[in-house]
Amino acid sequence: MSVQTDRLEELGQELGEAIAETDEYEAFEEAKAAVEADDEIQEKISAFHDLRDQFMHARQTGNATEEDLREVQSAQEELHAKPKMAEFLDAQEELQDRLEAVNEAISDPLAVDFGGEAGGCCHD
Repeated sequence: MSVQTDRLEELGQELGEAIAETDEYEAFEEAKAAVEADDEIQEKISAFHDLRDQFMHARQTGNATEEDLREVQSAQEELHAKPKMAEFLDAQEELQDRLEAVNEAISDPLAVDFGGEAGGCCHD
């Protein structure tokens, strides 16, 4: 491995550590832990996933109705209205915003979207 590659990996490690120390990441981890520790929310998440999966299957087979869609949307709204879940979603959005800013800072000098299209070779 070249010295330059080693240095890039070292900088990547430092970046990861710096991100882990941000207020946004810490708030996200705390909110995530609170959601994971809440049995009621976990049950609602599981029920929502089951309902959504049933709807997706019904949609694939042409049997989904508007009422089915409203039921899934209602279950999602109910889940997202739980204070711990709402806090988690807000923290997740804040972290995503922060990571997008980091992505832009990395991408600017490269003239490519580091987090998006940098890996592809032939895009239409």
